[in-house]
Amino acid sequence: MPWKLANTPIWRLDRFIQDHLLPDTTFLTEVRADIDFICAFLTERCFQGATHPVRVSRIVMGGCYDEYSMLKGRSEATLVVFLNNLTCFEDQLKRREEFIEEIWKHLCQLQQEKQFKLNFEFQTSEQANSRSLSIKLSSPQLQQEVEFDVQPAYDVLYAWRYNKYLDPRIYNKIYASLIRESTNLDKEGEFSVCFTELQQHFLKHPGHKMWNLIRLVKYWYQLCKEKLGDLLPPQYALELLTVHAWELGIENTCELYIARGFRSVLELIIKYRCLLIFWTLCYDFNHNEVSEYLNKQLQKDRPVILDPADPTRNVAGSNLQAWHLLAEEAGAWVQSSFFRNSDMSLVHSWKVPVRPLSPCAQLRSLHLFREYFHRNHMVGETDISQDDL
Repeated sequence: MPWKLANTPIWRLDRFIQDHLLPDTTFLTEVRADIDFICAFLTERCFQGATHPVRVSRIVMGGCYDEYSMLKGRSEATLVVFLNNLTCFEDQLKRREEFIEEIWKHLCQLQQEKQFKLNFEFQTSEQANSRSLSIKLSSPQLQQEVEFDVQPAYDVLYAWRYNKYLDPRIYNKIYASLIRESTNLDKEGEFSVCFTELQQHFLKHPGHKMWNLIRLVKYWYQLCKEKLGDLLPPQYALELLTVHAWELGIENTCELYIARGFRSVLELIIKYRCLLIFWTLCYDFNHNEVSEYLNKQLQKDRPVILDPADPTRNVAGSNLQAWHLLAEEAGAWVQSSFFRNSDMSLVHSWKVPVRPLSPCAQLRSLHLFREYFHRNHMVGETDISQDDL
């Protein structure tokens, strides 16, 4: 990569992010226009005329695709094609190849018909026979690209599509169904794409500084991949570690700036064998079936970082060697002169525990989320029926 993070003075870290990590606004505009057209096209054309009742209900974006989350250079995102008239998670699993082939067929047609603002290309070969599908939008002139993993999904949250609040009272019943079905199929964590919308809601904290910290951590992760190869923990795990550090940084210090947050995340990576992190914003312990399952999840070998939108998915994975490699690299950065001020004093991390938030802190986070979404989305309190409790 052309920009040298390691050689950047720690007191100029904010400027480094502004100059080198924020995406080009022209590229953002063109990505948004092309993706809007792709989504409208797929919604209109997919499965039209098919004898079965499955149709596209809506398309939701996940990952790094907008001004909040995109990284300059290369980003990865998810384009989730939600399907109605499926009856269970197993339908998504059994018919995945059929759905992928249908989406691929129409994307090929669109590629021939539409003059895109950006370069449009498929990233994988023989799509019709594949279980995966990805496309790339790129601008050689701007040296910017974003790759979209295209995923068909059971629209289990369709009835709650206009809800912007994270509230376990709404979703616990759905999660109980997810737990039963995924454990019976031995496919725990396989259906997290169905909850992409909640993942996005969770990550949209107020304030740009947390997103800048996430950008910095993702950039550092890309540097690690260039040096160590692809055998590393998932990037999403590091994003969740960053949120965890940020929340606890807010609780423990009024000096919130990028350098301390970055060091805090690196120190969490070093302590990977102790990590036990989860949130109770979408699911909690107030539903017997969900509570019993969560307790089992939290007894598993560390690291445990539960997806805040899917209790069946341990985002940390089970590859300890991958974490060991990343922890060694994080240790080298922490021990380097990178975290020294101009007077050679040490930039300290926040006091971030490797255990979950306290119940009081969890409630405070939930309040912040609700306050933020009410202010930004103007959605009133959701009416929750007794059946949903």
